[in-house]
Amino acid sequence: MTPPEVAFVLGGGGHRGAYEVGMLTALTEQGIRPDVVLGTSIGAVNGAAIARSPNTDGVALLEQAWIDLNFGDVFPGSLWSRARSAVRQRTYLHANDQLREWLEGLLDDDAFEDLAVPFQCVAACIEDASEQWFASGSLIDAILASSAVPGLLPPVEIAGKHFVDGGVVNSIPISRAYELGAKTIYVMHVGHVDDALEVPTAPWDVAVVAFEIARRHRFATDLASVPDGTTVHVLPTGAEEGRYNDPSKLNYGKLSEARQQIDSAYEASLAYLTGSDHTPAIVPG
Repeated sequence: MTPPEVAFVLGGGGHRGAYEVGMLTALTEQGIRPDVVLGTSIGAVNGAAIARSPNTDGVALLEQAWIDLNFGDVFPGSLWSRARSAVRQRTYLHANDQLREWLEGLLDDDAFEDLAVPFQCVAACIEDASEQWFASGSLIDAILASSAVPGLLPPVEIAGKHFVDGGVVNSIPISRAYELGAKTIYVMHVGHVDDALEVPTAPWDVAVVAFEIARRHRFATDLASVPDGTTVHVLPTGAEEGRYNDPSKLNYGKLSEARQQIDSAYEASLAYLTGSDHTPAIVPG
């Protein structure tokens, strides 16, 4: 494989993945096309869509899919039925059948090899306690594995091993881009990595703080390890600063703000790409 010149890196973030759609719109309108696309969790969903159709028409279809998406399309049932499911299944709230169906509607039954641009996504392997990258074979199976949020969705079995959400091991996979040789990297993440952390004061804060420390440490380490000659652009969401433990960040069913999130990220990213603040986070050494 010839080393890619331009890489798109799309991080995880659940319903906040709508911000990535606005960023992709700004990039494609500016004629910026990736040579490789890398994604984690919801970033794997958006990344596969742009790798399939890396143009304004493709982004428009993805945007419409987000606008039309209803919570019940992928996570059906009442609160009571979900509680019963959790008791019955013991380790997760939802089966992934409806999510698979939605992905098939978005991506057909494509394989990685069918995409217009090379695409890879990451998941965490339970048996090996490792970071596993998928770049061939069934696209839907790999995205389901990359998106299998622990406790929310079941692990996905592929080739005899079980996988959960890629955010567990690599939430914003910059390192994969420069390992593949990319020289210009556009990072799309939606996780508010700059929000100040505080000592937990409530039980649910403990897990949030632990995950944020791990995620931010990996992100900062990867940024600090970018090779000389590689430029990294971290695109803005345009969202106001918030609290790291804002409950809405964990509300995976909150899709009503998709339009606002898309527009916010589009405007902020377009200003970044066309204005004087188009300053890379990491510049060539």
